[in-house]
Amino acid sequence: MASRKALLALAMAAALFAVACAVKPTFTVQPGSTTKKLGVKVNKPGHSVAEVELRQHGSETWLTMKKTGPDTFTVQSPTPLKGPYNFRIVTEKGLRGVFDDVVPETFKCGTTYVPDEY
Repeated sequence: MASRKALLALAMAAALFAVACAVKPTFTVQPGSTTKKLGVKVNKPGHSVAEVELRQHGSETWLTMKKTGPDTFTVQSPTPLKGPYNFRIVTEKGLRGVFDDVVPETFKCGTTYVPDEY
């Protein structure tokens, strides 16, 4: 049988993990973004973002975004991208999340968007 200290430590670790996962990321559209090139800075407090993928409205395909700076990712397309845009992220610590309809098709550069749900 586990000791009370071990159970308490396990419960505290689980609570801290739940709080870390519950913090919503933000997505700031970077200057120079257009209908064919979208750059976003992903801010997940307490976490460094390792990977970001984008899915266009009505698509089943995830596009890998290229890391272009600290927590900044860009995707380019030969044809106009169709929003609203969905994102799938992975942090350096392995936390994963999918965020639907975050950035609208009529985005504004410099604007920060927050997912409705997590």
